[in-house]
Amino acid sequence: MNPSPIYANTAPHASYPLGGIGTGTISLHASGQLTEFEIFNRPSQGKKLPYSFFAMHSEWAGHADTRVLEAPQTPDFDLARGCHPHRVMGLPRFAASTMQVNVPFARVEFEDDALPLQVSLTAFNPLIPLCEDDSGIPAALFRFRVRNVSGSPARVLVACSMPDIHNHTGFDCMENYLPSGQTFSEARRAGGVSGLFMDGRAVPADALTYANNAILTPGEDALILPAWRRGGWWDGVTSFWDSFCRGELQAEAEGADAQSAIGPAGCRVGTVGVRREIAPGGSADFTFVLSWYVPNRVRGWFAQDNPGRTMKNHYATRFSDAWEAGACLLQNAERLEAASRRFSDALYGSTLPPQVVEAAAANLTVLRSNTCWRCEDGTFMAWEGCLEQEGSCHGTCTHVWNYAQAAAFLFPGLERSARLNEFLVETAADGKMSFRTQQRFGLPPFDMHAAADGQLGTIVRAYREYLLGGGEAFLRAVYPAAQRALSYAERTWDPDGDGLLEARQHNTYDIEFFGVNPLSGVFYLAALRAMEEMARALGLPEDAGTYRERFVRSSKLLDERCFTGEYYVQLESAPNAHPYQFGRGCLSDQLLGQTLACLTGLGGLLPEEHLQSAAAAIFRHNFLTGDARGACLQRLYVAPDEPGLVLCSWPDGGKPDFPFVYSDEVWTGVEYQVATLLVREGMVDEALEIVRAVRRRYDGVRRNPFSEIECGYHYARSLASWGLIPALSGFTPRAEGGFTFSPRVCQDDFHCFFSDGSRWGVLHQTRGEDGALSQRVEVLGGAPL
Repeated sequence: MNPSPIYANTAPHASYPLGGIGTGTISLHASGQLTEFEIFNRPSQGKKLPYSFFAMHSEWAGHADTRVLEAPQTPDFDLARGCHPHRVMGLPRFAASTMQVNVPFARVEFEDDALPLQVSLTAFNPLIPLCEDDSGIPAALFRFRVRNVSGSPARVLVACSMPDIHNHTGFDCMENYLPSGQTFSEARRAGGVSGLFMDGRAVPADALTYANNAILTPGEDALILPAWRRGGWWDGVTSFWDSFCRGELQAEAEGADAQSAIGPAGCRVGTVGVRREIAPGGSADFTFVLSWYVPNRVRGWFAQDNPGRTMKNHYATRFSDAWEAGACLLQNAERLEAASRRFSDALYGSTLPPQVVEAAAANLTVLRSNTCWRCEDGTFMAWEGCLEQEGSCHGTCTHVWNYAQAAAFLFPGLERSARLNEFLVETAADGKMSFRTQQRFGLPPFDMHAAADGQLGTIVRAYREYLLGGGEAFLRAVYPAAQRALSYAERTWDPDGDGLLEARQHNTYDIEFFGVNPLSGVFYLAALRAMEEMARALGLPEDAGTYRERFVRSSKLLDERCFTGEYYVQLESAPNAHPYQFGRGCLSDQLLGQTLACLTGLGGLLPEEHLQSAAAAIFRHNFLTGDARGACLQRLYVAPDEPGLVLCSWPDGGKPDFPFVYSDEVWTGVEYQVATLLVREGMVDEALEIVRAVRRRYDGVRRNPFSEIECGYHYARSLASWGLIPALSGFTPRAEGGFTFSPRVCQDDFHCFFSDGSRWGVLHQTRGEDGALSQRVEVLGGAPL
């Protein structure tokens, strides 16, 4: 098993999000604390729902102990209001804890020598390749295992508390939960499940703040406290804790709702408990599911887009409420956990370097975060990332999602839905593709230039989606629009028809490049090759021949004009003729189109020796240690003592007076795509050095290992990390079906996860006693081989 990092409770940023694709998440910190509750269709960094925690009361040999099932975190005593009581930071805890994550499973081990009970927690939400719906349940399962090492029988009560989320509107300036109006809690026992369903009638079922949630546990013998005392100040938690310390969940008559907003008066808190008798040397499991249901979201990206109009999350078309969603997870837990275990074991059982597995796995949380969501019909939508309280940069931005590889290989249906939307909805009759999706919500097209890298890259990704399970039907659906999109690109960015793109080209750096440059130029080559292969697959030899001729001509010209003998540069009409260019600089993304082509089996786009030279130059000039990096006047993503790959450098001088606006920044998505390119060009050691640098930065102490930041948390570009898996395994999908693989590491004894869009499992390569290499494919899910 490939070892994953271990995070201590003292690591301030080690927090793993739990939730389904497109459902939002609840994060689990290494201390065992439930942290960010980002389940309300928008980010909410740092927001913890009041009194949401697990606790344990135990009795053995005349002794008793009651504590929260967490280890200490350092309280933030700099807060003007102190640590609010609803965080229960003042209650007893375990001495320490550690967390290890093998996606999608997080395991927390609690430590305390004063307690003769050993406690661990396993938490997960299903994550199963090719199964978007099984991986999209708005719930998370928590299983505590308690082992009795006391030598005497132990009586243990484990309980979960959580407030009703109906009509949640946030907190006031004193961090008090704002009143939510009319709410109710209902104890339920049926179908082998018991627990607490929390809902309300403060707003109608189609309101944006309509929500409900549930705490469920297997069996019908749970102890259920529907609501804590709703008095003033901190009466509720006081009453609950006094009762719990006696090993009880005692329901009390509700006090009159206080007018004061202090404490839980503005929210209803309930608790579900499970009691077990544990013999000496024995153990018992205590399983809980937390589920949520926030079905309505704005119709579009922003509330002002379609005032008063809403739409459903996809999960709300599958479940009628949080109870149904939680029961689905609980009643199917054995199947869902087994399939998720097979995926996790296949991924972490790899012989790939551990940092590669860690990078690929950790960034899968992007798909669960509020960066991503699904429309009612299941169409995949995404921001670029998440700000603290808002999405960052709307519209499933084509040039940012060019980098992302994880969904294409693991959940290809999601990527196909996005391509269908981009080509069939967002591409105009003249071929201009809006690089930010708006029209499917009844809104006008995004009013801006087309993005050269985004539009051309989307053509390449259409071919990728065809290879990864899309089939001929998908290809026939998008091919005419792809033709129009390519024709628009040629008319708009190559007005003289010489095969080189040179007119104003908007791109992922939020500016326009002028003149011939490798970013747009290599993407154009990749798009021509993709169109050639799509035409061949559809039995259109004349189209294929035309695209081939254009590719050969453009490749030759781009190489002749832009290759310096070391790497590819931009040709400007005159230095500093336009602001925000890179000119003679060494751009880290100069071969991004080639990276995408590598992952789609399109082969080399430029002379092989020049590709190798340029890739080597990117690493040599742009991968900088802390003491080698100069001033950065742009956004700072690395500390002075941290290595990282800058977006551009000027090793031979000639830096423009005002270079493109992000040139000195370090983006993990670019680092991963360059590492993928380096693998393809035979520079595995250099690729791994880049990956190790990223993972050292995201170590739980300085940054959250499960949320890489660019223009927002959970930034989509970081999903480029998944490209390292097919690159290092040499996995290449084939247009005629099937795939080949040729490992770049551990060749004599190689094991690695794979997914070809129709099936998934493990690739094996071994060397026999006769010295011959043999390959074997082990299918663990999806269609037979």
